[in-house]
Amino acid sequence: MTARIERLTKSLEEPLLVTNPVNIYYLFGFKSSNAALLVAPDGVRLFTDFRYAEAARAVEGVQFEETRRGLLWDLAERLSGPIGFEADYMSYSGWETLGSGSIQPVPRRGLVERLRAVKDEQELAAIKRACELTDEMFERLTDERFVGRTEREVARTIERLFEEVGAPQLAFESIVASGPNSARPHARAGEREIRTGETVVIDTGCVVDGYSSDYTRTFVTGPVDGVVKEAYAVVLSAQQAGLDAIRPGIAGVDADAAARRIVDETSFAGTFGHGLGHGLGLEVHEAPRLSTESTDTLASGNVVTVEPGIYLEGRTGIRIEDNVVVRDAGLENFTGFRKDLVTVG
Repeated sequence: MTARIERLTKSLEEPLLVTNPVNIYYLFGFKSSNAALLVAPDGVRLFTDFRYAEAARAVEGVQFEETRRGLLWDLAERLSGPIGFEADYMSYSGWETLGSGSIQPVPRRGLVERLRAVKDEQELAAIKRACELTDEMFERLTDERFVGRTEREVARTIERLFEEVGAPQLAFESIVASGPNSARPHARAGEREIRTGETVVIDTGCVVDGYSSDYTRTFVTGPVDGVVKEAYAVVLSAQQAGLDAIRPGIAGVDADAAARRIVDETSFAGTFGHGLGHGLGLEVHEAPRLSTESTDTLASGNVVTVEPGIYLEGRTGIRIEDNVVVRDAGLENFTGFRKDLVTVG
């Protein structure tokens, strides 16, 4: 934690008020729905109300100050001068409150998030373990019955299997999308009954020590037509092109382009409508981004998803997603589950 604060402090032009709970947890391991950190060269002050006071007093390396429940109102009266705030997190009304007293709010973006994007070995170990548990869950899932069950029933099975392999919790609500529903990248598991001879997209993950896995496999429930097989092969080739491109120093937009080019050179051009991937850590979606709009550049220690897809509206969808670490010596893939076209019953 001390090293993180030291790195953050070096990037500051004025004291920074950290109010994003995920960033507070990253910096000091403190969880609260109503807290703030003031990071300055001369030290760190932690603010929260009575409900969290006992836990806050136990946090090492900070000066704790108890506030009223209206945290920002209290800080507006307590603090003064130029103070940076997390412009991507604080609401407009929060900014108004913060500036209602003697504080001169200065918008700052991505200061803590840039630190979070580069994982240390302890963080990487947690993500790797989450991926190992997800591999185990997928192995068990292929032995489960799909046909004749609803998407929601399969989603509940995924939750049970995660419990069986020892995963503490799910990273997010699992996507189980069958048949035409699989053409929607963020479909929710519903009451549709899974039928023979269609695709089923499973996007899921779990959390270990606060860090998430997040990957996707596409299964078939029996014989499928040539278009589905062709699309699957294209997605697999596109993912490999993306994996091959990922290295320290590559722009997120260029990594995306390497995979997108494979899809766009086929009859499926235009059916890969989302980005290639995103950062993964304390949040399922965080920096850096791999997309056509990314302004990020990859660095050693980044953990990103690599997830190209093809979506044929009203018919079928295919996505293959791995979780990988950017290393100086080459990419390290934490995802072990097979990527051939697996048939489930």
